[in-house]
Amino acid sequence: MSPDAARPDGPCPAGEGPGRADAGAAMPCEPGPVATAGGAPPLDPELALALAGSGRDVREPFTPENLAARQARDAAGRPRPTVADLRAGGRFEVAELRVPGPPDGPDVALVSARPAGIAGPLPLLYYMHGGGMITGNAWSVLPRLLREWAATLELAVVSVEYRLAPEARYPAAVEDCYAGLVWVAAHAAELGIDAGRVVVGGKSAGGGLAAALALLTRDRGGPGPVGQLLLCPMLDDRDDTFSSGQMAGVDTWDRTSNATAWQAVLGDRYGAADLPPYAAPARATDLSGLPPTYVEVGSAETLRDEAVAYAQALWQAGGQAELHVWPGGCHGFDTFAPRAELSQDAREARTRWLRRVLTRTRRPRR
Repeated sequence: MSPDAARPDGPCPAGEGPGRADAGAAMPCEPGPVATAGGAPPLDPELALALAGSGRDVREPFTPENLAARQARDAAGRPRPTVADLRAGGRFEVAELRVPGPPDGPDVALVSARPAGIAGPLPLLYYMHGGGMITGNAWSVLPRLLREWAATLELAVVSVEYRLAPEARYPAAVEDCYAGLVWVAAHAAELGIDAGRVVVGGKSAGGGLAAALALLTRDRGGPGPVGQLLLCPMLDDRDDTFSSGQMAGVDTWDRTSNATAWQAVLGDRYGAADLPPYAAPARATDLSGLPPTYVEVGSAETLRDEAVAYAQALWQAGGQAELHVWPGGCHGFDTFAPRAELSQDAREARTRWLRRVLTRTRRPRR
């Protein structure tokens, strides 16, 4: 665990203990404590320089009033590499798939990729993109995933194009992810994937969806992942932790953006006492039976305390979790400053964990 990790000071421990579908019985917390006179933790110096040069938009919050315009801007401006781009001159095999979606839902688009020329079934990273469940796409995250992990660790990657809010509210996104995972596991042989070595993962909203997916597949008896990779995960709809107040108006994803996203996802169920953990994993009360977990967050970000609380709840449930709180890291810091030393350290830690999990589950070649 990184040295900045600390037990969160959240005011409602019962609500932060994660689990199964009956977990929503916990009542919503009162608004969390406001920041103290100490202010926010300082940003890493390299990150501070990068953010200062990124312009004002990087901290512009999402609000209900600007959400539609921000979504349109994201859809127009976010990269969406083609299959030819992703193949990188033949280094990777890439296919776009449409698979059956959840009951009464549309088909789900998946982007499947793997290093070219490697025989035999490969382990799989089943990945959910970030964007608050209101922006983002399955294609934009793949160049980095393929460069940093697929080629290095010889693993396949499937990226999920789940439906976005508010056009599709809960449970659309997590059900899309579940339907895709079930299909991939059932068609593992034709995809060249080892269905017994699947890691679910994601960043920000994608990290929250990965956590929800692990809970959902556990409770439905679906395909069981061997690990979950939760990067600055968006886990708690209540927006009431100490770090949420402490980083208000400061972090690149602050409590205003967070509340806007959760309201878009949950609609009339926002703040409901009986919200299931598949909507917001921090509402869960039982984290037993989950796979080894990597949890990562920055010390200077809104989601810090809910991520730390989730790791702690996994340990309390007898599970295995590796927690990193990167000193001076804001939300998504390695995206804003990929060459910063802190970003490089974080990427190396993720890669080590992935390698370790996949090595432990490796099957002997016949």
